[in-house]
Amino acid sequence: MAKISICIDVSEIDKAIQFYTKVFSCELVKKNKKYSELNLDGLTIYLGLNEAGTNPLIDGKAVRSYERHWTPVHLDIAVENLSQSVTQVKKLGGLIEGQKSGDWGSIAFCSDPFGNGFCMMHYK
Repeated sequence: MAKISICIDVSEIDKAIQFYTKVFSCELVKKNKKYSELNLDGLTIYLGLNEAGTNPLIDGKAVRSYERHWTPVHLDIAVENLSQSVTQVKKLGGLIEGQKSGDWGSIAFCSDPFGNGFCMMHYK
């Protein structure tokens, strides 16, 4: 059986811990200088400290950037109170890039302070 965990590259560990623990109520499990481990309802999230401009690939030319970037894989997180979560994202340095609502509920398109995109949803 496989177990999924998430690793998010960040340029500031303390700022990332504050963002993810306050926005999503993650529990801080472990912290050191290079990474932190969070728990979100049984899902492990690792925050990895990596400087901008470093190469994340063994054999490639890509470099890390903490400007807003797009990736085909991102987090979709269901929240109990979308309005409150949107306020927290803005307060802690993230961006709200748009919102939509329908008969299914509401969604906010966001990014953390390190340019990593995610969506927050509230289903009816």
